[in-house]
Amino acid sequence: MSDSCPGSVSSGAAALPVLDLRELEIPERRAAFLAELGRAAREIGFFYLIGHGVPAEKFVRIEEVSRRFFALPDEEKLAIGMANSPHFRGYTATGHELTRNRPDRREQIDIGVELPALELGPGDPVWKRLQGPNQWPAGLPALREVALDWSATLRQVAIRLLRAFAQALEQPADALDGLIDKTPAQLLKLIRYPGSSDPALRQGVGAHKDAGILTLLHQDHHGGLQVERPEGWIDVPPIEGAFVINIGEILELATNGYLRATMHRVVTPPEGVVRYSIGYFLSPSLEGSVPLLPLPEHLAKLALGPESDPENPLFREIGPNAIKGRLRSHRDVAERHYPEQYAALDRFDRR
Repeated sequence: MSDSCPGSVSSGAAALPVLDLRELEIPERRAAFLAELGRAAREIGFFYLIGHGVPAEKFVRIEEVSRRFFALPDEEKLAIGMANSPHFRGYTATGHELTRNRPDRREQIDIGVELPALELGPGDPVWKRLQGPNQWPAGLPALREVALDWSATLRQVAIRLLRAFAQALEQPADALDGLIDKTPAQLLKLIRYPGSSDPALRQGVGAHKDAGILTLLHQDHHGGLQVERPEGWIDVPPIEGAFVINIGEILELATNGYLRATMHRVVTPPEGVVRYSIGYFLSPSLEGSVPLLPLPEHLAKLALGPESDPENPLFREIGPNAIKGRLRSHRDVAERHYPEQYAALDRFDRR
């Protein structure tokens, strides 16, 4: 392992729990499911989800269109490069997204909610520029339909999970709906990891926590995802038909640290192997701030506050938090569309 991927690694198949979402609707299993959900989110921050109801044919369609996209000629992908978009949508070539200021060895396309750009004046906050349309490749018109359908399908699964989390925390089911009941925000990433035998190119994605609410990850049959545990880094191998779920920093903030977002990374596959994955990120609406749930005393006493990362400070205001992360990860977009923030990224982080 290079210095970008330190630590020992062990198998994670037995370490991560497998939760069946169908049990939420079975009266005699509901309480046990909520208890397992709360325990998995607090103690590990990751779990496998089965019984989610996403039809197998939708997996086939999104996998097929993803591979077709990455097989397009480079000039067609670069024509919709993210640097064209002030909304941080579009294609990113390998090495052009940064995690903790180091380049990730992956190519991807970022797809958000399909909305018109806002008409903004000089006094409007900069984060309002995040809303806007996606970029779509001219040579693959099927991508738009399949990607937006996949996003809509997974959004419903994610909202079911979010409401289950609220109940696991002994809150009303709609206690966290304020995070998502305004203009919708979400992100879909189709990702391709090229293989390499170079020890210096081990960072598929550097160690990080997800900034949103919940992540639903579909992996192909190649591994690479690793989760940090007290005993070291553990592998999270694919399970056919299951999503890998992890909580984001928004839930850590909302529970005063009772729930913990967990560090994770992706290691580059070996030379000759290509890994594909599809990540769906349920994000909070950009308007407003993250609430603090009134946890019952026996849970609140275990909430020690959200972890503070000096390299990536958290803001409770959603819009500033969202734009901060995007600017730091995509410096080419920042340089072209946000010159003031690009010139003073460190100062921007402290706002």
